Amino acid sequence: MRYKSIIISIIALSFVFTTQAQNIKTVTNKSGTVLKYHKNSGVKIIKENDESFKDLNKNGKLDAYEDWRLPGEERAKDLASKMSVDQIAGLMLYSQHQALPSLAVGFGAGTYNGKPFSESEAEASAISDQQKQFLKDDNLRHVLLTAVKSPEVAAKWNNNVQAFVEGLGLGIPANNSSDPRNTATVTSEFNAGAGGTISLWPDGLAMGATFDPELTKQFGEIAAQEYRALGITTALSPQVDLGTEPRWYRIAYVFSESPELVKEMGKAYIEGFQTSDKASEIKNGWGYQSVNAMVKHWPGGGPEEGGRDAHWAMGKFAVYPADNFKDHLKPFTEGAFNLDGGTKKAAAVMPYYTISFDRDDVYNENVGNGFSKYMITELLRDKYGYDGVVCTDWLITANEGGTPDTFAGKPWGAEELSVAERHYKVLKAGVDQFGGNNEKGPVLEAYQMGVEEFGEDYMRKRFERSAVRLLKNIFRTGLFENPYLDVEETKAIVGNAEFMQAGYDAQVKSVVMLKNKNQVLPIKEKQAVYIPKIYTPVTTDWWGKATSATLDYPVDLELINNYYNVTDDPKEADFALVFVKNPQTKEAGYSKIDRREGGNGYVPISLQYETYTATTAREKSIAAGDPVIDPEITNRSYKGKTSTSSNIMDLRTLEDTKMLMGNKPVIVSITANKPMIFSEFESQVEAIVLNFGISTQAVMDIVSGRAEPSGLLPVQMPANMKTVEAQQEDVPFDMIPYQDSEGNLYDFGYGLDWDGIIKDERTSKFKE
Repeated sequence: MRYKSIIISIIALSFVFTTQAQNIKTVTNKSGTVLKYHKNSGVKIIKENDESFKDLNKNGKLDAYEDWRLPGEERAKDLASKMSVDQIAGLMLYSQHQALPSLAVGFGAGTYNGKPFSESEAEASAISDQQKQFLKDDNLRHVLLTAVKSPEVAAKWNNNVQAFVEGLGLGIPANNSSDPRNTATVTSEFNAGAGGTISLWPDGLAMGATFDPELTKQFGEIAAQEYRALGITTALSPQVDLGTEPRWYRIAYVFSESPELVKEMGKAYIEGFQTSDKASEIKNGWGYQSVNAMVKHWPGGGPEEGGRDAHWAMGKFAVYPADNFKDHLKPFTEGAFNLDGGTKKAAAVMPYYTISFDRDDVYNENVGNGFSKYMITELLRDKYGYDGVVCTDWLITANEGGTPDTFAGKPWGAEELSVAERHYKVLKAGVDQFGGNNEKGPVLEAYQMGVEEFGEDYMRKRFERSAVRLLKNIFRTGLFENPYLDVEETKAIVGNAEFMQAGYDAQVKSVVMLKNKNQVLPIKEKQAVYIPKIYTPVTTDWWGKATSATLDYPVDLELINNYYNVTDDPKEADFALVFVKNPQTKEAGYSKIDRREGGNGYVPISLQYETYTATTAREKSIAAGDPVIDPEITNRSYKGKTSTSSNIMDLRTLEDTKMLMGNKPVIVSITANKPMIFSEFESQVEAIVLNFGISTQAVMDIVSGRAEPSGLLPVQMPANMKTVEAQQEDVPFDMIPYQDSEGNLYDFGYGLDWDGIIKDERTSKFKE
C-alpha cells in the first residue's frame, strides 16, 4: 500500500500561490496526462488529436521524444539521435556532492554571483554559479544532493533548476539523486541526510536486524514519496554487498552477511522505491512516484582484505581466499535483477572501487571494477543480461592522494593513466556514467581517443547506446512531462506524522536484546537510574578533519527523564544504564607512524577495546601494489603489529560503573557499526541491548518495556580476534561465535524477547 491519505486534506487547507508557482503553467490532457512547464523557458504547447505536448526543442513540431504516448525506449532513441556529442558527454556526468545552499568549502562548494552564500543575499533555493556552469556549459543533468536546509528549499531549488534546463537546447530535465537520507541517526555516508525534516528509519545492519523484507518494502514506498517530493528521482542505494568481512568500515551500511537475507531485503527495497501505484503509473510499474534505484556495489564490495576500505588506496583490493565469488553476486543476479513487479530490474548499477583480485580470467587485468571490461561487459552485460545504466563510483578517474590513507581520487589499477585515458578505459569497459565528474572535457577527450581507434561511426553509436539507457530513467519517471513540485505538497509529504511513526516503529523492531540475566529487563519506569558520562576521543571524518575530545553524557537526559529519574549518584540509583559504542579503530588499517618507522604502514583493525596484537594474522597478504605511492611494498601483512581501540574508555567506564553499582544491575546499550568482541565485559553486566544506529528513544522503549525486543543479529559476533583473523573475507558464517555467561551463542539470527531466544518464521526462513 502507498501512504497518501493525509496529503490531500492538508493541501486543500494550506495551498497558497507563490510567485514561483504562478510561473509554472499546467495543461491537463483528456487522457489525464499532466504537463507542466515554466512560462519563461521558451516551451510552447503543440496540439495533436486534441492532446497536448511540450515542444521542448522549440522547433514548432511534435518530435517522437516529446510524445508521451510512445514507449520510453522509443522516445529515448529519438532524443539520443538528436543530441550532439557534447550533450551526450554531459549526460554521462554525475555531479559532485551538492548541498542546498552550497557550502563555502569542501565537496560541492559554491558561490552566488561570486560570493559565498552567507554574503550573497541569495535565497537558499537559488542555483549556485557552479551549478549553472555544469548545467549549461557542461550539459550535466544528473545532480547528487546532500544536505538541504528544508524540504521547502529543496522543492524550490528543484523548480529553479528544472526551469533553467528546460530553456536549454533539447529541454532535458535534471535527474536529481541522493545517498541514503532517512537514517535515524542522520549520519549517512558523507552526512547525506543532514538537514531537512524526513522520516527516520533503520539503515543497513539496523534494517537487516528486523529480518523483514516487507518492512523494507514499506520503507521504500514511503521514502520514494519523500524523495519525489524533494525533487529526487534516483536513489544511490541499496547497498547489497555482503558483510562477510567483519572489520570492513562499510559493513554498517549492508543488510547482513547472509546472501539470502541480503537478496530478499535488497529486492524489497528496490520494489518499494521503483514501483508506482496504479494512479500514478505510466507503464510497467514506472511512473510519477517511481525513484530509480542504483544498486551497489557490483560485483560485491564486502570481501575487503583485512577489512580496509577502497575509498582509500590502502583498501583497494577485494580478495577471495575461498574462491566464493558466486555468493557475492546473488543479491544482484537473484535479487536486484529479478524483481517481481513491473519494473523488473534495478534501474542502475554502481561498481565498487575495489580491484576484485585475480577474478578476471578473460583479460587477466587487476583493475578497479569500474575500469574492468570483464566485470562490466563480460559478466554484468553479457552473462547476466543487464542493460540498465552503469555508473562508476565517485571520483575513480581522479588522481589518488600522496599516501595510502589520503581521501582523494580512486583510480585503482589505472593509476598510471591520464585522467582522459581513464575515462576512455571506463567507456571501453561498458560503463555509461562517471560519478562525481562535473566537467565534460575528459569525456570528450575519451571520445576522440575512440574515434582514432575505432572510427567516428563506432563511437557515435557507443555514445548513443549509453544516452538511451540514461534517458530511459528520466522518461519513465515522468520528468519530461512534469518535473515541477508543488511546495505546499512537499511540506505536507516529507516527514509527515504518519511516515515518521512508521519509521520509528521500524527502529524499535531493529533493536536486538543479547542478554537478559534473571529477566532484569524490562525495568519498571520511574525508578532511579545512573548514567555515566562518556569520554569521546578526538575523531576524524572521511577527509581527516578532526573533532575535539569531549567528556559528556552520551544521551539527552531530558529524554531519559521521560522514563526514569536520573541521578548522578550511583548509591541512589536502582540500576545503571551505560551507553557505549563498539570498539573503534583510530587507524582504519594504515598508520603513517608505522610507515615512517620503516614498516609497510599496514596495521590491524581490531574489534576489541583492549590492545590487540595480531599474532595469528597472515604472513603474506593476498594482494598488494601501488605503482604511484608504494611500488616497493609487495606484502601488506600486519602480522605482529598492535592496535588499541580509540574508545577504550568505554570499556573502562563499564568496569567502573559495575564497581560503583555493586550488586545492583548494570544495563549496557551498545550502538555498533560492525561486529565486536563481547568477552571483555559481558559477564560483568546483567543485560545488553544492541542497536546499529537508531534513536535513543527506540532503545529506551525496549529497556522500559513499552515495546518488546524482536531484532535478530544480522551478522555473527566473534568469540575473539583469533577467529576474526582465521575467517576468510569472502565467506559468510565462518567465525566461532561468542558464547555468553548464560550459555547463549551470539550467532547469526540470534536475539531474545521477554520469553527467551526468538524462534519464529524469520529464523526458520533465513538460516546460515
